[in-house]
Amino acid sequence: MDLHYSESDIEFRARARDWLSNNVPKNKRPAHGDAAAQFDRDWQRKLFDHGWAGINWPKEHGGLGLNGLQQVIWYEELARAHAPHHINTSYVALMHAGPTIIARGTEEQKAFHLPRILSGESLWCQGFSEPNAGSDLAALKTKGVIDGDHIIVTGSKTWTTDAKHADFQELLIRTDPESSRHKGLTWVICDMRTPGIDIQPIRTMMMDDHVNTVFYDSVKIPLSNVVGEINGGWSTALSTLSFERGLGFIGDQLELFERVERAIELAGKLRLEDGTLAIEDSHICQTLASLKADTLAIRAMTLADISETDRTGIPGPKGSLMKLMVTRTHKGLSELMAEILGWGFLEFDGDRSANPWTYEYLWSWVFSIAGGTSEIQREIVADRLLELPRSR
Repeated sequence: MDLHYSESDIEFRARARDWLSNNVPKNKRPAHGDAAAQFDRDWQRKLFDHGWAGINWPKEHGGLGLNGLQQVIWYEELARAHAPHHINTSYVALMHAGPTIIARGTEEQKAFHLPRILSGESLWCQGFSEPNAGSDLAALKTKGVIDGDHIIVTGSKTWTTDAKHADFQELLIRTDPESSRHKGLTWVICDMRTPGIDIQPIRTMMMDDHVNTVFYDSVKIPLSNVVGEINGGWSTALSTLSFERGLGFIGDQLELFERVERAIELAGKLRLEDGTLAIEDSHICQTLASLKADTLAIRAMTLADISETDRTGIPGPKGSLMKLMVTRTHKGLSELMAEILGWGFLEFDGDRSANPWTYEYLWSWVFSIAGGTSEIQREIVADRLLELPRSR
């Protein structure tokens, strides 16, 4: 990748910065609930109406078709402007459901779903994990029985983010009752308004209920909603996971750099119990320096990975390295801020905007699980990058 900004890159940054400065919502995003989902729909609709939706989607599918460096520029400008990015309720739709349909879906599926995702009309959730099949996804048991031109789904999924607000779900089920592990699975589009779906919220330590358990009681899904092949869903799921673990976290990666900068600025103003500035404490100063170095390394890894994706079209397993690095740095920064801010750091009423550092500390624990646990990411690195032999 050529890391020198071309005239078109410079012009793109100026245009993005100018638009964001005039259009970032002035009202804070609600902490959770229907109001938060509507905020995300409205923001996505504004992006769509002004030609900023789907920056990494191909032009033929309604996106901007930006190259890798311009995608990085866009996310840098989002972080600089403190603008919403789709780690919220639109994340699944934009960052892996949509790209999976582009890569593996039928023309009919593309024509129906892609415009609705880009405009914010459709929000999606992910139905992969189950109570006994989280990190070991291949152990899933939610079954689908083919009945004429439908699949009848029975079972449950858990940790389903924003299921209550989703219009559709990317759902992975077992359609071959004689199969085991990775074989006999099917990836289907599930309309969340279908009769037989029961959504039960799970209250989290962040005082919200945006994750849920979803129960399916003889839910009828048309065969036309299969993405990929019946009993070939593991291959489709790998495409989904590659998008999620690759470019899906690019916003987090680049926003983390901004948070470290804000932490350095704050450490230069806050005083510790002994009256000294936090930045003058050698431990705090050295830790902040190390965290800043880590964010610079993450940015370099992001550029390398996105360049490879430009060449191949699909993110590779190197995304797991970035996920591990971001998770570690995120947690390290959160723990340092807890140390700097003291006991007041523990005060949290569920409002992310009012207590951003406390929220990020709580989220750092979730982030070590979301999108694949750190243990699973290490296994992917060992298996698919280092080609190490599996232990017995």
